[in-house]
Amino acid sequence: MNYSIQFTSAAARQVKKLPHSVRARILDAIERLEENPRPHGSQKLVGEATAWRIRVGDYRVIYDVFDGELIVSIVRAAHRREVYER
Repeated sequence: MNYSIQFTSAAARQVKKLPHSVRARILDAIERLEENPRPHGSQKLVGEATAWRIRVGDYRVIYDVFDGELIVSIVRAAHRREVYER
């Protein structure tokens, strides 16, 4: 049972702006979310119904998991000091 990965337009822009080596690692981590949207080390975000985060070095990927539709929606991908800013 694989989940499909979707990017918000903002998240897609953020990923494109990342340095190439970091981008490759983040896209690899996102690709693994298809098999397991809640891997070891992922954390549920407090106060959010469907939001989770994974850590990729100094970068964080914020995403929503919709189990009914088997969708993982990537919301943000940025350096840890910037990712939680709104």
